[in-house]
Amino acid sequence: MALYEFFSQPVERGYRARLFSTAALFLLLATALTYIPPLLVAFRSHGFWLKRSSYVEQPTVRFQHQVLLLALLGPERGGFLAWSTFPAFNRLQGDHLRIPLVSTREEDRNQDGKMDMLHFKLELPLQSTEHVLGVQLILTFSYQLHRMSTFVMQSMAFLQSSFAIPGSQLYVNGDLRLQQKQPLSYDGLDVRYNVSVINGTSPFAYDYDLTHIVAAYQERNITTILTDPNPIWLVGRAAEAPFVINAVIRYPVEVISYPFC
Repeated sequence: MALYEFFSQPVERGYRARLFSTAALFLLLATALTYIPPLLVAFRSHGFWLKRSSYVEQPTVRFQHQVLLLALLGPERGGFLAWSTFPAFNRLQGDHLRIPLVSTREEDRNQDGKMDMLHFKLELPLQSTEHVLGVQLILTFSYQLHRMSTFVMQSMAFLQSSFAIPGSQLYVNGDLRLQQKQPLSYDGLDVRYNVSVINGTSPFAYDYDLTHIVAAYQERNITTILTDPNPIWLVGRAAEAPFVINAVIRYPVEVISYPFC
């Protein structure tokens, strides 16, 4: 015979205790352990399930006083003057070698022990019949990061400008910015790129070819580039006056990417 339900009533049980009792203390402790430890873990780990994170750091940058200069002359095609701080390069230039007057000054504007900018000035002597139509310039730097991992490399700033009208001065004001193709390690020591950008001891012209230097440099995963140079080309050079390059290169604070493990 089938059975039918005619009436049902749920049973509700309640437990009461004083506010300052063992049961109340246990409930408070259980609630705290449920929420506080996960929050602490999230804070210490900078988040959950992150594969990449970032931080801000002022790099330690110093100019290495290494320079390679090519000045393109006109109106004749193929004319140029060259000079560098590498004696082997200078010996290869023959009659194209022209020694300039160079002055540099690095400035720590906020007095934090790290340089903030470089003031670079180069005066290239010219004859009255020589006219500069373009400039190619490489400056090298020591670049270091220390906040997470210790990263040390030798980097460069490459400047290239050319104009149809002969100039008397080139003024540049830009930032030496870090470029990352991959994140930096978050600990340890990284010196894989702490090698010279230019092989200054080589007797071969190939090692000083700008195409070769730039191509090898771009193979790196971490580099620096000169951004927003805003070149200003001044004309009206007096006879026998030098061609002048005035550059202000800033070392800005960087956002560094690193893998989260």
